[in-house]
Amino acid sequence: MPDRFLGSSKETDEVPRASPARVLGILAGLLGAGLPTLVLLKYRRDIRRARERISAESKVVETPCGPIEYGLVGDGPVILAVHGAGGGFDQGLEVAEPLVQSGYRVIAMSRFGYLRTPLPLDASPMAQADAHACLLDALDIQRVAVVGASAGAPSSMQFVLRYPERTAALVLLVPAAYPCRIEQRPAGGLPTRISAAAKVLFDTALKSDFLFWVAPKVARNTILQGVLATPPSVLQNASAEERVRIAQVLDHIQPLSMRRLGLLNDASIIRSLPRYELERITVPTLILGVADCLYGTYAGACYSAEHIPRARLVSYPNGGHL
Repeated sequence: MPDRFLGSSKETDEVPRASPARVLGILAGLLGAGLPTLVLLKYRRDIRRARERISAESKVVETPCGPIEYGLVGDGPVILAVHGAGGGFDQGLEVAEPLVQSGYRVIAMSRFGYLRTPLPLDASPMAQADAHACLLDALDIQRVAVVGASAGAPSSMQFVLRYPERTAALVLLVPAAYPCRIEQRPAGGLPTRISAAAKVLFDTALKSDFLFWVAPKVARNTILQGVLATPPSVLQNASAEERVRIAQVLDHIQPLSMRRLGLLNDASIIRSLPRYELERITVPTLILGVADCLYGTYAGACYSAEHIPRARLVSYPNGGHL
């Protein structure tokens, strides 16, 4: 989630500012010759486990849209889970796990540039929607409900627009949707300014598995706000179970190097989201929005609910992006 996709906290949630030089110094020092052996061993163990986790749970199918990685679990009515930025099929399965337990069958793909799904020349939301259809064809599935989370919302909406006959329902979770802008938030939205230290941190941490592994250990609140777009006070007041879940979401972005191309593509798309023909989305639609999401998705959630004919908006005053 590059820094252009990052918001800033309200004043009450701001993190004490570290200088950019200090942040760089910490990261560079850990990379230097003095890196403790135990730290390096722990990093290698964690990355090995991350690679083992993702390699054991998915398949790759060849389609007219190219190779697509996916996971398939459960039985019952079929749901297509479309992951957000920093995700992959694994994030889709984790988000949809309660639905599996409730009697649904969930298909979760890795979108373009994530894990084992390559990034094609045309990686637009329209092309990604076509890839969703290609995956369903390969699995001989005709009709699904679509659940699109965060940066998965654009291709989810495009799937409904391009394949309405194959869509039973649409659910959008804190969606990246018009009029959400990364660098120009709508009036009343959260400011886009982030500290110089945060910019330095993300410019470095998002370029390496090791730097991203170590960043939460030296700048936890900055990562919480910048990567997970959630005010630290929200996590402080959350249940122990929720804190464990959010820590797992952050851990499961690893290996970052296998998701980087997808992240960069998502950032490019979301930087200038156009308005889709929302009035042509006629399937039952549920949209969940959170007012203090630091990515500024709330305006897009409200706008989409106002213009999709059969949409219902469920909104929450706080909870952050997660």
